[in-house]
Order: sequence, then C-alpha cells, then structure tokens
Amino acid sequence: MSTFLFDEFEPISAAAWKQKIQVDLKGEDYNKTLLWKTDEGIIVKPFYTKEDRTNTQINLPEKGFNICQTIFIDNEKIANSLALDALKRGANAIQFKASKKFDYHKVLNNVNLNSTTTYFQFTFLDADFQIELSNFCNSKNSFFQTDIIGNLAESGNWFVSLKGDYKKLETIVHSAENCISVSGDLYQNAGATITQQLAYTLAHANEYLNYFGKDIGPKVHFTFSAGSNYFFEIAKLRAFRILWETLLNEYDIKNNETHIFSQPSLRNKTLYDYNVNMLRTTSESMSGILGGSNTISNVSYDAIYHKSNEFGERIARNQLLILQQESYLQEAQKFADGAYYIEAITQQLAENALTLFKQIEKAGGFLHQLKAGIIQKKINESALKEEDNFKNKNIVLLGTNLLQNKNDQMKSDLELYPFAKQRNIKTLLIPINRKRLSENQEKERLSQENA
Repeated sequence: MSTFLFDEFEPISAAAWKQKIQVDLKGEDYNKTLLWKTDEGIIVKPFYTKEDRTNTQINLPEKGFNICQTIFIDNEKIANSLALDALKRGANAIQFKASKKFDYHKVLNNVNLNSTTTYFQFTFLDADFQIELSNFCNSKNSFFQTDIIGNLAESGNWFVSLKGDYKKLETIVHSAENCISVSGDLYQNAGATITQQLAYTLAHANEYLNYFGKDIGPKVHFTFSAGSNYFFEIAKLRAFRILWETLLNEYDIKNNETHIFSQPSLRNKTLYDYNVNMLRTTSESMSGILGGSNTISNVSYDAIYHKSNEFGERIARNQLLILQQESYLQEAQKFADGAYYIEAITQQLAENALTLFKQIEKAGGFLHQLKAGIIQKKINESALKEEDNFKNKNIVLLGTNLLQNKNDQMKSDLELYPFAKQRNIKTLLIPINRKRLSENQEKERLSQENA
C-alpha cells in the first residue's frame, strides 16, 4: 500500500476540469461567463493548474524585508530623535527626506549605519554634498534616491539643465554606491496601468544604462508603489525582477541584486472614512512583502491631510511589525513561488511590459517620448479610464463612493492640502501628476459641508 496520500487518485488535467465546468454551466458560454480581461490585457481564468507554472527563476531577497520609517528633515536634532525612536520601536530602516542641505553628523548621531538601512531622498541636486554624505555613511546599506529623469518627469523641469544634471550625476556615479533610484512609484500614483508601470520604469532605467554604460547597473535601485489589486501587485514586483535581469543580461551584467523599496499607493487613499486607509495599506504592504521588496515604508492612515504625527506613524510602523512577527511574514518573499495563478500573471505582465518597452525603445527611447508628451498622454488615458471606473463604482472605495457616512465632516481637520496642486511655473514638458482617485468627489463634498 502506498504511503503517499493521493497516489490512488488519477491526476486530473486542466482540460478535464474545463469539461466538468462546461457541463455545470448548462449551456452558458465558458469564455463569456467565467473569463475576464483586465486593463493589462490579461485574460484571467477561473482556475489554474500546474500546467500554468512557468518555473521562471526569480532572484528574491534572502534575509526578509526591512521595516522603514520615513522622516522629513526640518530640524536636524528632531530628525535624529525621531530616527532613534523609530529604531527603538522596531524599525530597522530609515528614509530621510530633505529639501536642502543639512548637518548629517547631527541627523545620524548614534545611528548604527552598519545595522540600519538608510535611504536619502532630496528635492535638490548637490553632487558634493551627496558624495560627502556617502563617504560618511561608508556602508552598502545606504541608498540615495537620486533620480534626475524622475524629477524631470514629475516637475517638468531639470534641476539645472540636461547637461548640468547629467554632469552632476556623473560626478556622483564615479564616487558613490547605490546612487541612483528609479521612481516607478510616480507612474502608479499618476494612474498608469501595471503594464505601463513596468515598461516605463524599465525604459526609464535604461536611459541611465545608455548614458553611463554597464558599470552603472549595480548602482541602480528602484521605488515602487503597490495598489489594491492584491495578486497583480505581487506579480508586478516579481515581473520587474525578471525584466530588469533580462535587460542587464543584454548589457552583459551578471549576478546583480535588484533592490526594491516599496510603499502603499496614495492613489486609492481617501479623505473621508480615513480609517479604511489602514485596511488598504495593510493589504498593499502584504503585496510588497510577498512580491519580494527589500524594504517596506508604510503610509500613515492620515498622511494625506495631517502633518507627520507620532500616533499615525506608530500605527503605520506597527502594521508592518504585526505582518512581520505575528503573521510570520519575516522571510515571506518566496511564498509565491509555485503559486500557479501568481506565476501565470507574472509571466504575462512581464511579456506585455517587455513588448511595450521594445516599442518605446524603437520609437526613440523613454526621454524622447517623455519630451514629446507621449508617455504623459498614455498615462493620462489610463488614469481617466480608472477615474471613470471609480465614478461608475467598478472600482469601490468604501466610505467614499460606496456606503458613505453622511455625518463625516473633514473641513476643520485639514492640516495639509489634500489635493494635487496646480502648477503656475513654466515647464520644459508636461509634468506627470500624482493624483488620488477620489479628489474630485472629495472637493465637492467639502464644499457642501456646513453649506
């Protein structure tokens, strides 16, 4: 007698399952009834089997994910205090954001740079300062989220000029590690489809490879945002690792580790019934973890309308701690390996994105299409379609376009302007704007408060 539980059962093929389903449908068309097509052009089936496995080897992190706390540097001593407190309370990574140069000795005082992963995101470009800070950190755990092309895409202008920005970045590249970040999160928050996010991020990164050559490959890392499409977001990050490795192979770059920093999206976050944002960020953080992110920085439930505050940041950090330690997702990046559904959509997303990437390169490359407004146009078309789905409740945000609490009042609680700001400056090209889905509806609702 066999010791294996299912040895006495005959294996069932996908064709047999489909035949059985067809009988149960009692004459209804299988394709029309049970198959649906996503905005990515992917056909989702009602079931998946081992026949859908791709067995694609994906190089994922080996040591689990970092829990990151984001800190804005206004005052060096306060920033340092916040960083040390976050590390004491369970974070093991810090993202520092700054709009001007700062005294890094004060900011990083008593921060163990060998055990703490640090990220630096600046809204300015200063080669000497970045090199100086990089030398001070002297750690492979320090990453600079410098992205001159991303700044151009989002602001519509270079920091200085095309030549000036590249000259400064070239100085940085020759002297610092982990010195370029590609802002894939911009495209998600602007309303691009997942296929577009993958293709644009890859084409965006390829501009740096074209300019600096193969030696830049190991110095490039990536930022992504995860939306609410749980399984597709897992597949998105896995697909990008395949795409990036494929591209690097074309440059004869081998054994490169892809570093991904991810956050929940702001696009689906709401002003009204804001506590639901905690549910959204939990699901999106899980997508980031299972998709293989190296670092997760959560978004506070009240981030769109409140200034940074201890309560919101503690809740956001604790969400990740619970996922890590109580849900046992510390080293869960490989959990999706062998999942038929995830492997199938990962492969399809990668193939679709690669096709779009090739089209971009054939048409002159990412920068060329960005300057021509083609990238912006395509993202805008996708964003408008998504907004229409939101209006028609094909996309549901609880408390906003479904099950509204009519007594919910927000006008007096706004510490920050929660909507995309209008730009009044002259730009070289059309900027790509981050915008939340519910903004128009929320503006109307705010105007009616106390009317």
